[in-house]
This record gives sequence, C-alpha cells and structure tokens, in this order.
Amino acid sequence: MTSNVHRSSRPKTTHIYQKNLTVESMASSVKISPGAVVCVEAEIRGDVTIGARTVVHPRACIIAEAGPIIIGESNLIEEQVLIINKRPDGHVSSPDDKPQTLIIGSDNVFEVGCRCESLKVGDHNVLEAKAVIGRETELTRGCVIGAFCEATSHGPLPENTILYGERHEQRRQYEKPPDQTLQLDFLMKILPNYHRLKKSTKSSDRGEERTASVKKTSSKS
Repeated sequence: MTSNVHRSSRPKTTHIYQKNLTVESMASSVKISPGAVVCVEAEIRGDVTIGARTVVHPRACIIAEAGPIIIGESNLIEEQVLIINKRPDGHVSSPDDKPQTLIIGSDNVFEVGCRCESLKVGDHNVLEAKAVIGRETELTRGCVIGAFCEATSHGPLPENTILYGERHEQRRQYEKPPDQTLQLDFLMKILPNYHRLKKSTKSSDRGEERTASVKKTSSKS
C-alpha cells in the first residue's frame, strides 16, 4: 500500500464552516449520551451522536454534511479540532447520492487543530496537533498520526502504525498509545467549572443503539 504522508505547509486557522442548516434541524439531530462532556462553545452540526465519557472541548467543530457522524465512548476531542463528514472534493451532488456514515470508535485522541475526514476510525488512535487524515484513509487501531503530518492513502493503515517527522517516516509500534482514562476523569471534573455544557439526550434510544453499534464494529476490527 502506498501511503501519501507529508508535512502540511498550508497555514492553519480556526475552523469556520458555513452550511445552510437550520438551528432547529441541527439541534434535534445532535444526540449526546449521558456521561459525555460537551462544551456549549463546541460547534456541532447535522446528525451527530456522541458516546458516554467522550469529552469535546470549546471551539471543536463536528460537521455531519454528507451523512451521520457516530462517535463512540471515551474519546478526547480538543480545541479547534475539525471532524467532518463531507463529499469528496469535486463531487457533483445528485438525487441518487446515499449518505455515508463516519464512525469513530472508542479511546481516541484528537489533539488541537487536527482535521479528520476519515469515514472509519477504530480504537486507541491519536491524531496529534495539526495532523490531517483524509476521507479514504482508515485508522485501524493503535495508530498515531504525528503533528503536522497528513495521511491521504486509500485503504486502512496497519494496526499500530506511526507517521512522524519532517521526512514523513512510517514505522510500527509494539504497544498501543497510552490510556487516557486519568486525563478524561480530570477534564470531566474541571471543564464544568469553567464552561457551560450541552445537555445530554435523555430519551436517546437511537443514540444508544448507535453507540452500541460502534462497540460491536470495534470489537470485530
């Protein structure tokens, strides 16, 4: 598999994404599981489901444009992260287009300013600051995309792959990335003291089903 990985040279700015969606439709389709911590300052649009114990920082941006986004449990999504499900560049919309779901598993870390368009992210992956992963690239399990690196290959990256450095080197690691439980516990206690939180969706049968489907998908990976 040929992997297109390079250092991003374009300037990075705060994500500002404009889309013709009504506030009512966006609010009714965002489902937050009990136990998730999602700051009000985070921008969430479209059909988005967020699993328990996932932390979404202020100024993070989650945009479900081309289809739903399902985020599993215990993920950390930091400031200025952009997770977006959008049509490929140059795609011409037609009535026959079917929505594709972007699925993120559990225990992933999205560091400040990274961008994720991948339709499938497994468990225990890390996107470091300003990293970019394309729509056609699948993160399997235990992968690390280094700071400022871009991964735009077609197909899955092997488990425990690390992309890093100015020379875009790639190697395998023997251990999965560090567990984030302590950091999540700390943030879940601290963030409510300084930020207002979005309310969880109490009667979210649909959201619970989706979170369960993420678990099943991850366990099969």
